[in-house]
Amino acid sequence: MQVSTISRRGFLASAGLFALGLQEHAVLGQLAAAAPVTVRTTEGLLRGEQSLGVNVFRGVPFAEPPVGPLRFRPPAQARAWTGERDATRFGAAPVQPGLPTVPHSEDCLTLNLWAPQGKGPFPVYVWIHGGGFTGGRASDSMFDGTALAQAGIVCVTVAYRLGVFGFLDMEPLLGSSYAGSANNAVHDLILALEWVKKNIAEFGGDPGRVTVGGESAGAKLTDILLGVPSAHGLFHQGISESGGAERVWFKDQSATVSRGFGQLWRLRTGNLEAGLATADPGALIDVQVEFMRTWPQHFPLRAAVDGVLIPRKPVETIAGGSGAAKRVLIGTNREESAAFLGPHPDHDPGPGDLGNIPVDRFKPVFERYKEIYPQMTDEVRRIRAATAEEYWVPSVRVAEAVLKSGGRVYMYRMDFSETTGPMRGYAFHALDTRLVWNRPSLVAGNGAAEAALAGQMSSAWMAFIRGEAPAAADMPVWPEFNLATRSTMILDTPNHVDQQPQEAELKLWDEIL
Repeated sequence: MQVSTISRRGFLASAGLFALGLQEHAVLGQLAAAAPVTVRTTEGLLRGEQSLGVNVFRGVPFAEPPVGPLRFRPPAQARAWTGERDATRFGAAPVQPGLPTVPHSEDCLTLNLWAPQGKGPFPVYVWIHGGGFTGGRASDSMFDGTALAQAGIVCVTVAYRLGVFGFLDMEPLLGSSYAGSANNAVHDLILALEWVKKNIAEFGGDPGRVTVGGESAGAKLTDILLGVPSAHGLFHQGISESGGAERVWFKDQSATVSRGFGQLWRLRTGNLEAGLATADPGALIDVQVEFMRTWPQHFPLRAAVDGVLIPRKPVETIAGGSGAAKRVLIGTNREESAAFLGPHPDHDPGPGDLGNIPVDRFKPVFERYKEIYPQMTDEVRRIRAATAEEYWVPSVRVAEAVLKSGGRVYMYRMDFSETTGPMRGYAFHALDTRLVWNRPSLVAGNGAAEAALAGQMSSAWMAFIRGEAPAAADMPVWPEFNLATRSTMILDTPNHVDQQPQEAELKLWDEIL
């Protein structure tokens, strides 16, 4: 599959494109004959499959289906069942646009689990998929956890509600009982983590060694969870790949977005906002697609500082103590935004290209990029500045907040790029995903170099999940990040450690913002 560029709005509207350029891979756990295996959870008995030295459980409900009167409400704990529940098939993907061949439903709050055979206790990795808060699925075969389980790690992939179902503030439209509904997806993830804490020991996992991680929107949600006080005791470390905790609304912004959606709903359907609670989910998605396309700000559907679940901006809460004693592995790709602006952008970043700050705040920073990077072309400067606004600077802010609270940080920047195709020379958004999951591309022309780096990155990530410093064969010692040296692992061929990378760029952002 050739990697192609795509607009940010197109990226968000398509569920399958949250990992650009990734191939579908066969689900490893289904390649060998499977034997049944059962585990008792707090809700009842689960029947999964045992294959390749791994116990696999798919489509495990951690909440009641958020349908009917539970639509737009915080998730409710799953009720107990009698007898054995089949856990050999994935649950439906969350409702979203662009999934014609994959079953999707509002009844989507399930998780999937790959566990080593044996007593353990094994470290646990809870993975949150990306997709711009409007797409993606926990059952994507890219995130098959067989290899992690074979390496002695329990892997859990978690679904959460997307788009208007998980990130739209319904209080202005449906009344005060829907307060906080912009954070329904965050509530989903917290309930999933509570399920893990209660049940993971039955699968051989260690509830005291839980790592939460994700890429893109999954990384942003990981970073937001670091700033949610009620989630503090549910995990002890995090992995953030192309994240940041800036993408949250304040309550007035969230309400403005909500009213805008309500106006479009009336215009397109002729129905009152009250009909949102009972409308066909497809009708909601149709209006959501147009809303995302026409709303003047980027990423209008996002979590919100509601004063309850998220009391302040997450970076402030992290620095204030919710990141205490946490370890965080965090980083970005060097040219993330090439995936959205294209490899040869012919205009400066505008409202549709920025995820966190308005143009009037971004413009004075960008205007000085020529001073600090005179050797760069205009095209590369546009990509690097948009990357800094969306991914790099917000990730640095999370790292600094974790350090301030007494946590520990390992920082990286991925510079590895493809050598062929339209994106050659760029370390674009989501390129790292296939390397972290050790699924090197067979068609991108990078051959042994990509395969070797994929092996190193997946090994380093697994070492971190086990509680060690991230490390791999032939990789330099990865020092901890601190404010004095800002030591950063540059993931490339070869890997190397850089001190104070992009120092002038960071100083510029600090100076103006």
